[in-house]
Amino acid sequence: MKPIPLSLYIHWPWCLKKCPYCDFNSHGVKGEIPEQRYTEAICRSMREQVQFAADRPLETVFFGGGTPSLMLAESLEKILACADETFGLVSGAEITLESNPGTFELAKFKDFKSAGVNRLSLGVQSFEDQKLRSLGRVHNAREAKEAALGVREIFDNFNLDLMFGLPNQSLEDLKQELAFIAQIDPPHLSYYQLTLEPNTYFAKYPPEGIPNEDTLEDMTELIAQYTTDLALEHYEVSAYAKSGHRCRHNLNYWGFGDYLAVGPGAHGKYSHDKEIHRFYNYRDPARWLLCQNRGESFVSHTEKVPSEAIPFEFMLNVLRLRDGVPRDYWEQRAFVSWSEVEPVWRVLEKDGLVEDPKKRIFCTEKGWRYLNEVLEAFL
Repeated sequence: MKPIPLSLYIHWPWCLKKCPYCDFNSHGVKGEIPEQRYTEAICRSMREQVQFAADRPLETVFFGGGTPSLMLAESLEKILACADETFGLVSGAEITLESNPGTFELAKFKDFKSAGVNRLSLGVQSFEDQKLRSLGRVHNAREAKEAALGVREIFDNFNLDLMFGLPNQSLEDLKQELAFIAQIDPPHLSYYQLTLEPNTYFAKYPPEGIPNEDTLEDMTELIAQYTTDLALEHYEVSAYAKSGHRCRHNLNYWGFGDYLAVGPGAHGKYSHDKEIHRFYNYRDPARWLLCQNRGESFVSHTEKVPSEAIPFEFMLNVLRLRDGVPRDYWEQRAFVSWSEVEPVWRVLEKDGLVEDPKKRIFCTEKGWRYLNEVLEAFL
Protein backbone atom coordinates (compact mmCIF):
# COMPACT_ATOMS: atom_id res chain seq x y z
CA MET A 1 0.00 0.00 0.00
CA LYS A 2 1.33 3.43 -0.96
CA PRO A 3 1.98 5.87 1.90
CA ILE A 4 -0.53 8.69 2.22
CA PRO A 5 0.90 11.70 0.33
CA LEU A 6 2.17 14.62 2.38
CA SER A 7 1.92 18.36 1.67
CA LEU A 8 3.05 21.47 3.52
CA TYR A 9 1.04 24.66 4.00
CA ILE A 10 2.91 27.82 5.04
CA HIS A 11 0.82 30.72 6.32
CA TRP A 12 1.90 34.34 5.94
CA PRO A 13 -0.59 36.34 8.05
CA TRP A 14 0.03 39.88 6.78
CA CYS A 15 -1.59 41.75 3.90
CA LEU A 16 -1.70 45.36 2.77
CA LYS A 17 -5.33 45.71 3.91
CA LYS A 18 -7.94 43.34 5.33
CA CYS A 19 -10.75 42.82 2.79
CA PRO A 20 -14.35 43.08 4.08
CA TYR A 21 -15.32 39.60 2.80
CA CYS A 22 -12.21 37.78 4.05
CA ASP A 23 -12.54 35.26 6.90
CA PHE A 24 -8.93 34.03 6.75
CA ASN A 25 -6.40 34.71 9.49
CA SER A 26 -5.04 37.83 7.81
CA HIS A 27 -3.97 41.15 9.28
CA GLY A 28 -3.43 44.52 7.61
CA VAL A 29 0.17 45.65 7.89
CA LYS A 30 0.80 48.04 10.78
CA GLY A 31 4.42 49.06 10.88
CA GLU A 32 7.33 46.87 9.86
CA ILE A 33 6.78 43.16 9.22
CA PRO A 34 9.13 41.03 11.38
CA GLU A 35 10.16 38.99 8.35
CA GLN A 36 13.49 37.66 9.61
CA ARG A 37 11.98 36.45 12.89
CA TYR A 38 9.05 34.95 10.97
CA THR A 39 11.37 33.09 8.58
CA GLU A 40 13.40 31.66 11.46
CA ALA A 41 10.21 30.68 13.28
CA ILE A 42 8.81 28.94 10.19
CA CYS A 43 11.97 26.86 9.91
CA ARG A 44 11.89 25.85 13.59
CA SER A 45 8.18 25.06 13.31
CA MET A 46 8.90 22.72 10.38
CA ARG A 47 11.56 20.90 12.38
CA GLU A 48 9.06 20.57 15.22
CA GLN A 49 6.62 18.81 12.90
CA VAL A 50 9.06 16.27 11.48
CA GLN A 51 7.51 13.73 13.87
CA PHE A 52 4.21 13.98 11.93
CA ALA A 53 5.87 13.34 8.56
CA ALA A 54 6.80 9.71 9.28
CA ASP A 55 9.73 9.85 6.83
CA ARG A 56 7.53 10.96 3.93
CA PRO A 57 8.87 13.66 1.57
CA LEU A 58 6.73 16.65 0.57
CA GLU A 59 4.74 16.35 -2.66
CA THR A 60 3.62 20.01 -2.62
CA VAL A 61 4.26 23.26 -0.75
CA PHE A 62 1.74 26.11 -0.66
CA PHE A 63 2.46 29.64 0.59
CA GLY A 64 -0.91 31.18 1.52
CA GLY A 65 -2.12 34.14 3.51
CA GLY A 66 -2.56 37.00 3.86
CA THR A 67 -0.37 38.04 0.99
CA PRO A 68 2.82 35.95 1.05
CA SER A 69 4.15 37.73 -2.04
CA LEU A 70 4.95 40.59 0.37
CA MET A 71 7.91 38.54 1.58
CA LEU A 72 11.36 38.78 0.04
CA ALA A 73 12.43 36.12 -2.44
CA GLU A 74 15.44 35.43 -0.20
CA SER A 75 13.13 34.57 2.71
CA LEU A 76 11.11 32.23 0.55
CA GLU A 77 14.27 30.56 -0.71
CA LYS A 78 15.48 29.98 2.87
CA ILE A 79 12.13 28.46 3.83
CA LEU A 80 12.15 26.08 0.85
CA ALA A 81 15.74 25.06 1.58
CA CYS A 82 14.73 24.31 5.18
CA ALA A 83 11.71 22.30 4.00
CA ASP A 84 13.94 20.23 1.72
CA GLU A 85 16.50 19.70 4.47
CA THR A 86 13.83 18.78 7.05
CA PHE A 87 11.48 16.59 5.04
CA GLY A 88 12.84 16.30 1.52
CA LEU A 89 10.99 17.47 -1.59
CA VAL A 90 10.00 14.97 -4.26
CA SER A 91 11.38 15.59 -7.72
CA GLY A 92 9.10 18.08 -9.47
CA ALA A 93 7.31 19.08 -6.26
CA GLU A 94 4.61 21.69 -6.85
CA ILE A 95 5.52 24.98 -5.09
CA THR A 96 2.67 27.52 -5.11
CA LEU A 97 2.79 31.15 -4.00
CA GLU A 98 -0.34 33.24 -3.51
CA SER A 99 -0.05 36.85 -4.61
CA ASN A 100 -2.17 39.82 -5.50
CA PRO A 101 -1.87 42.49 -8.21
CA GLY A 102 -1.11 45.20 -5.64
CA THR A 103 2.24 43.54 -4.89
CA PHE A 104 3.11 42.50 -8.45
CA GLU A 105 6.57 43.51 -9.66
CA LEU A 106 7.98 41.75 -12.70
CA ALA A 107 11.55 41.56 -11.36
CA LYS A 108 10.43 40.34 -7.92
CA PHE A 109 8.27 37.59 -9.35
CA LYS A 110 11.13 36.42 -11.53
CA ASP A 111 13.13 36.20 -8.30
CA PHE A 112 10.35 34.10 -6.73
CA LYS A 113 10.63 31.71 -9.67
CA SER A 114 14.40 31.54 -9.26
CA ALA A 115 13.87 30.85 -5.54
CA GLY A 116 11.85 27.73 -6.36
CA VAL A 117 8.22 28.79 -6.96
CA ASN A 118 6.83 26.96 -10.00
CA ARG A 119 3.15 27.87 -9.65
CA LEU A 120 1.67 31.31 -8.93
CA SER A 121 -1.89 31.99 -7.80
CA LEU A 122 -2.94 35.59 -8.53
CA GLY A 123 -5.80 36.93 -6.39
CA VAL A 124 -7.46 39.16 -8.97
CA GLN A 125 -11.10 38.80 -7.75
CA SER A 126 -12.29 41.12 -10.55
CA PHE A 127 -10.99 43.03 -13.57
CA GLU A 128 -13.42 45.94 -13.08
CA ASP A 129 -12.69 49.03 -10.95
CA GLN A 130 -16.15 49.42 -9.45
CA LYS A 131 -16.28 45.77 -8.38
CA LEU A 132 -12.79 45.95 -6.90
CA ARG A 133 -13.75 49.01 -4.87
CA SER A 134 -16.87 47.26 -3.58
CA LEU A 135 -14.66 44.37 -2.42
CA GLY A 136 -12.22 46.71 -0.69
CA ARG A 137 -9.30 45.56 -2.83
CA VAL A 138 -6.13 47.67 -2.85
CA HIS A 139 -5.45 47.20 -6.58
CA ASN A 140 -7.35 48.59 -9.55
CA ALA A 141 -8.43 47.05 -12.87
CA ARG A 142 -5.35 48.26 -14.74
CA GLU A 143 -3.02 46.70 -12.17
CA ALA A 144 -5.04 43.47 -12.24
CA LYS A 145 -4.78 43.20 -16.03
CA GLU A 146 -1.08 44.08 -16.07
CA ALA A 147 -0.35 41.52 -13.36
CA ALA A 148 -2.31 38.78 -15.16
CA LEU A 149 -0.43 39.46 -18.38
CA GLY A 150 2.89 39.65 -16.52
CA VAL A 151 2.40 36.40 -14.65
CA ARG A 152 1.75 34.65 -17.95
CA GLU A 153 5.17 35.78 -19.18
CA ILE A 154 6.97 34.29 -16.16
CA PHE A 155 5.07 31.15 -15.14
CA ASP A 156 3.83 28.30 -17.31
CA ASN A 157 1.72 27.11 -14.39
CA PHE A 158 -0.46 29.78 -12.78
CA ASN A 159 -3.96 30.35 -11.44
CA LEU A 160 -6.28 33.33 -11.65
CA ASP A 161 -8.46 33.64 -8.57
CA LEU A 162 -11.78 35.42 -9.22
CA MET A 163 -15.20 35.95 -7.68
CA PHE A 164 -18.70 36.29 -9.09
CA GLY A 165 -22.03 37.32 -7.63
CA LEU A 166 -20.48 40.66 -6.70
CA PRO A 167 -22.48 43.75 -5.69
CA ASN A 168 -24.26 45.19 -8.75
CA GLN A 169 -22.59 42.69 -11.08
CA SER A 170 -24.61 41.97 -14.22
CA LEU A 171 -24.36 39.13 -16.71
CA GLU A 172 -22.89 41.58 -19.20
CA ASP A 173 -20.19 42.56 -16.68
CA LEU A 174 -19.31 38.89 -16.28
CA LYS A 175 -19.24 38.35 -20.06
CA GLN A 176 -16.71 41.17 -20.46
CA GLU A 177 -14.57 39.75 -17.67
CA LEU A 178 -14.65 36.27 -19.19
CA ALA A 179 -13.74 37.70 -22.59
CA PHE A 180 -10.59 39.22 -21.08
CA ILE A 181 -9.80 35.95 -19.29
CA ALA A 182 -10.03 34.22 -22.67
CA GLN A 183 -7.26 36.55 -23.90
CA ILE A 184 -5.06 35.51 -20.96
CA ASP A 185 -5.91 31.83 -21.57
CA PRO A 186 -4.85 30.70 -18.05
CA PRO A 187 -4.02 27.04 -17.36
CA HIS A 188 -6.04 27.18 -14.12
CA LEU A 189 -8.95 29.26 -12.93
CA SER A 190 -10.66 29.48 -9.53
CA TYR A 191 -14.10 31.12 -9.56
CA TYR A 192 -15.79 31.56 -6.19
CA GLN A 193 -19.25 32.91 -5.53
CA LEU A 194 -19.14 35.77 -3.04
CA THR A 195 -20.45 34.54 0.30
CA LEU A 196 -21.01 36.61 3.43
CA GLU A 197 -18.89 34.64 5.88
CA PRO A 198 -19.45 34.96 9.65
CA ASN A 199 -17.17 37.36 11.55
CA THR A 200 -16.43 39.51 8.50
CA TYR A 201 -17.29 43.13 7.80
CA PHE A 202 -19.68 42.05 5.04
CA ALA A 203 -21.51 39.74 7.46
CA LYS A 204 -22.13 42.70 9.76
CA TYR A 205 -22.78 45.22 6.99
CA PRO A 206 -24.03 43.30 3.92
CA PRO A 207 -23.38 45.15 0.65
CA GLU A 208 -26.33 46.15 -1.50
CA GLY A 209 -26.90 44.86 -5.01
CA ILE A 210 -26.01 41.17 -4.52
CA PRO A 211 -27.44 39.30 -7.56
CA ASN A 212 -30.51 37.13 -6.96
CA GLU A 213 -30.55 33.34 -7.20
CA ASP A 214 -31.71 33.27 -10.83
CA THR A 215 -28.93 35.61 -11.90
CA LEU A 216 -26.36 33.61 -9.93
CA GLU A 217 -27.48 30.46 -11.72
CA ASP A 218 -27.15 32.23 -15.09
CA MET A 219 -23.66 33.37 -14.07
CA THR A 220 -22.68 29.82 -13.16
CA GLU A 221 -23.86 28.61 -16.58
CA LEU A 222 -21.98 31.43 -18.33
CA ILE A 223 -18.74 30.52 -16.53
CA ALA A 224 -19.28 26.87 -17.51
CA GLN A 225 -19.72 27.86 -21.16
CA TYR A 226 -16.59 30.02 -21.33
CA THR A 227 -14.38 27.59 -19.41
CA THR A 228 -15.46 24.75 -21.69
CA ASP A 229 -14.51 26.87 -24.72
CA LEU A 230 -11.08 27.46 -23.13
CA ALA A 231 -10.56 23.72 -22.55
CA LEU A 232 -10.66 24.31 -18.78
CA GLU A 233 -12.13 21.22 -17.14
CA HIS A 234 -14.46 21.85 -14.20
CA TYR A 235 -12.74 19.34 -11.93
CA GLU A 236 -13.69 20.72 -8.50
CA VAL A 237 -16.62 22.80 -7.24
CA SER A 238 -14.81 26.13 -7.82
CA ALA A 239 -11.78 25.07 -9.87
CA TYR A 240 -11.13 24.71 -13.59
CA ALA A 241 -7.93 23.46 -15.21
CA LYS A 242 -6.37 22.55 -18.53
CA SER A 243 -4.97 19.06 -18.87
CA GLY A 244 -1.99 18.55 -16.55
CA HIS A 245 -2.63 21.75 -14.58
CA ARG A 246 -4.89 20.69 -11.72
CA CYS A 247 -3.65 22.07 -8.42
CA ARG A 248 -1.78 19.13 -6.88
CA HIS A 249 -1.74 20.72 -3.42
CA ASN A 250 -5.50 21.13 -3.29
CA LEU A 251 -5.98 17.68 -4.82
CA ASN A 252 -4.17 16.30 -1.78
CA TYR A 253 -6.57 18.17 0.54
CA TRP A 254 -9.61 16.98 -1.41
CA GLY A 255 -8.21 13.46 -1.67
CA PHE A 256 -8.02 13.29 2.15
CA GLY A 257 -4.24 13.23 2.13
CA ASP A 258 -2.02 14.43 4.97
CA TYR A 259 -0.62 17.94 5.29
CA LEU A 260 1.66 19.73 7.68
CA ALA A 261 1.00 23.39 8.48
CA VAL A 262 3.23 26.14 9.81
CA GLY A 263 2.49 29.78 10.55
CA PRO A 264 -0.09 31.62 12.69
CA GLY A 265 -3.47 29.89 12.72
CA ALA A 266 -2.42 27.15 10.29
CA HIS A 267 -3.82 23.70 11.00
CA GLY A 268 -2.65 20.32 9.72
CA LYS A 269 -3.70 16.69 9.48
CA TYR A 270 -1.65 13.54 9.81
CA SER A 271 -2.39 9.82 9.99
CA HIS A 272 -0.74 7.44 12.44
CA ASP A 273 -1.56 3.83 13.35
CA LYS A 274 -4.85 4.03 11.44
CA GLU A 275 -5.90 7.11 13.37
CA ILE A 276 -6.36 10.66 12.08
CA HIS A 277 -5.03 13.59 14.07
CA ARG A 278 -5.34 17.33 13.60
CA PHE A 279 -3.15 20.04 15.08
CA TYR A 280 -3.51 23.81 15.33
CA ASN A 281 -0.93 26.60 15.51
CA TYR A 282 -1.50 29.59 17.78
CA ARG A 283 -3.69 31.97 15.78
CA ASP A 284 -2.46 35.43 16.80
CA PRO A 285 0.77 36.33 14.93
CA ALA A 286 2.30 38.03 17.97
CA ARG A 287 1.49 35.03 20.19
CA TRP A 288 2.83 32.63 17.56
CA LEU A 289 6.10 34.58 17.25
CA LEU A 290 6.39 34.67 21.03
CA CYS A 291 6.83 30.88 20.87
CA GLN A 292 10.00 31.49 18.89
CA ASN A 293 11.37 33.84 21.54
CA ARG A 294 10.55 31.40 24.34
CA GLY A 295 11.56 28.24 22.52
CA GLU A 296 8.03 26.86 23.00
CA SER A 297 5.90 24.75 20.67
CA PHE A 298 3.99 26.71 18.04
CA VAL A 299 1.15 24.17 18.23
CA SER A 300 -1.58 25.22 20.64
CA HIS A 301 -3.34 21.85 20.65
CA THR A 302 -3.79 18.55 18.86
CA GLU A 303 -6.78 16.23 18.67
CA LYS A 304 -7.66 12.78 17.46
CA VAL A 305 -10.56 12.85 15.00
CA PRO A 306 -13.26 10.54 16.41
CA SER A 307 -14.18 7.69 14.07
CA GLU A 308 -17.82 8.80 13.93
CA ALA A 309 -16.75 12.17 12.49
CA ILE A 310 -14.57 10.72 9.73
CA PRO A 311 -17.26 9.76 7.18
CA PHE A 312 -18.53 13.35 6.94
CA GLU A 313 -15.01 14.82 6.85
CA PHE A 314 -13.95 12.38 4.15
CA MET A 315 -17.01 13.00 1.96
CA LEU A 316 -16.84 16.75 2.55
CA ASN A 317 -13.49 16.71 0.79
CA VAL A 318 -13.59 13.99 -1.85
CA LEU A 319 -17.07 14.73 -3.20
CA ARG A 320 -15.95 18.24 -4.14
CA LEU A 321 -14.04 16.55 -6.96
CA ARG A 322 -16.02 15.97 -10.16
CA ASP A 323 -14.60 12.47 -10.62
CA GLY A 324 -14.19 11.73 -6.90
CA VAL A 325 -11.44 9.40 -5.70
CA PRO A 326 -10.56 5.70 -6.08
CA ARG A 327 -12.63 3.41 -3.89
CA ASP A 328 -9.57 2.13 -2.00
CA TYR A 329 -8.92 5.62 -0.60
CA TRP A 330 -11.67 4.86 1.92
CA GLU A 331 -9.81 1.97 3.51
CA GLN A 332 -6.36 3.54 3.06
CA ARG A 333 -7.16 7.05 4.32
CA ALA A 334 -10.38 6.99 6.36
CA PHE A 335 -9.66 3.81 8.37
CA VAL A 336 -13.38 3.16 8.86
CA SER A 337 -15.39 0.17 7.64
CA TRP A 338 -17.48 0.91 4.53
CA SER A 339 -20.39 -0.70 6.35
CA GLU A 340 -20.58 2.50 8.44
CA VAL A 341 -21.72 4.53 5.42
CA GLU A 342 -23.16 1.92 3.07
CA PRO A 343 -26.81 2.38 4.17
CA VAL A 344 -26.59 6.14 3.57
CA TRP A 345 -24.78 5.64 0.27
CA ARG A 346 -27.44 3.21 -1.00
CA VAL A 347 -30.22 5.71 -0.28
CA LEU A 348 -28.31 8.42 -2.16
CA GLU A 349 -27.65 5.98 -4.99
CA LYS A 350 -31.36 5.16 -5.23
CA ASP A 351 -32.06 8.92 -5.50
CA GLY A 352 -29.60 9.21 -8.38
CA LEU A 353 -27.13 11.38 -6.42
CA VAL A 354 -24.13 9.00 -6.29
CA GLU A 355 -22.85 6.05 -8.31
CA ASP A 356 -22.09 2.46 -7.30
CA PRO A 357 -18.81 2.73 -5.30
CA LYS A 358 -17.11 -0.42 -6.61
CA LYS A 359 -14.27 1.52 -8.28
CA ARG A 360 -14.69 5.20 -7.36
CA ILE A 361 -16.43 7.35 -4.77
CA PHE A 362 -18.13 10.25 -6.54
CA CYS A 363 -21.39 12.06 -7.19
CA THR A 364 -23.50 11.94 -10.31
CA GLU A 365 -24.10 15.18 -12.21
CA LYS A 366 -27.31 15.58 -10.21
CA GLY A 367 -25.51 14.86 -6.95
CA TRP A 368 -22.88 17.49 -7.68
CA ARG A 369 -25.63 20.08 -8.23
CA TYR A 370 -27.11 19.17 -4.85
CA LEU A 371 -23.82 18.56 -3.08
CA ASN A 372 -24.85 20.22 0.20
CA GLU A 373 -27.83 17.88 0.49
CA VAL A 374 -25.60 14.87 -0.27
CA LEU A 375 -23.12 15.89 2.43
CA GLU A 376 -25.85 16.48 5.01
CA ALA A 377 -26.75 12.79 4.71
CA PHE A 378 -23.40 11.91 6.33
CA LEU A 379 -23.85 14.14 9.38
